[in-house]
Amino acid sequence: MQQRPLGATGTQLSALGFGCMTLIGWYGMRNDEEARATLLAALDQGITHLDTAASYQLGDNEKFIGATIRGRREGLILATKYGITRNAAGQMVIDNDPAALRAAVEASLMRLGTDRIDLFYLHRIDRDTPIEESVGTLADLVKAGKIRHIGLSECSAQTLRRAHAVHPIAAVQNEYSLWSREPEQAILPACRELGVGLVAYSPLGRGFLAANFTSLKDLPPDDSRRNQPRFQEANAAHNAQLVAAIGSMATRKGCTLPQLAIAWVLAQGADVTPIPGMKTRVHLNDNLGALAVSLTAAEEQLLRRLVDEMHVLGDRHPAPMMKTLDA
Repeated sequence: MQQRPLGATGTQLSALGFGCMTLIGWYGMRNDEEARATLLAALDQGITHLDTAASYQLGDNEKFIGATIRGRREGLILATKYGITRNAAGQMVIDNDPAALRAAVEASLMRLGTDRIDLFYLHRIDRDTPIEESVGTLADLVKAGKIRHIGLSECSAQTLRRAHAVHPIAAVQNEYSLWSREPEQAILPACRELGVGLVAYSPLGRGFLAANFTSLKDLPPDDSRRNQPRFQEANAAHNAQLVAAIGSMATRKGCTLPQLAIAWVLAQGADVTPIPGMKTRVHLNDNLGALAVSLTAAEEQLLRRLVDEMHVLGDRHPAPMMKTLDA
């Protein structure tokens, strides 16, 4: 497996990571047996970077990951996140309070069945808690050996710089794909200035860039993507045309559409690591094929122009989640 650096930490990641959010829920039907087999097959293929979060399935995702990797923990880069939670009324809140962070780390350690978290992210940035206090708390947990590296998710360049002044930030996790290129405006340049890695979630546009869907009717009734703007009927037909155009290039390249989309992210630099979600061994093997796809500079620019000319319709998150972004 190809390796990539985790920022300036000296730690190495598998070039392709594993986004665990959808492994046992969120998108489509849940199949724990296949999910377990897929995760173990990923380890066998050399994937060492596993990404989960306390909010995924209310902690069940961490429990599932911890149980599945039991006995195979060494050599893995286990990443988790806290910051998106619910209040007593069931409303989503962003919480980076120091006491909550300390409790969250202990809870994640317990659910994951491990003695340390390799990469712990603030899942979102809490506007009511100074970033210096939150990162300072995490720095104390690094000293205590509870976590190894600190990360931020969906933060602004300004927040990154403030956080990095308190303690070195290893990685920023941001949505980044062929049709979600917002990180290039500010956060990716800031990461490179500071020696921080970028972990790219949703490199396949929540499956849309895999050409699995063209409209809402293609999604199961309980699929959370039904709330995603780019999957809404007003946008889906147009976005499907864009995906079909990208697919034509994949055909000419002799690879699958998901492989081309992941290869594009990989081509953005050795400091960018994609973490696609994979629920089945079929998807895993397809995604691994992206590591063998090389893009010329001309092909990479052609894909950019294609997306720019056809445009993507719809925000990348529903309105409530868009409001949580640290723009």
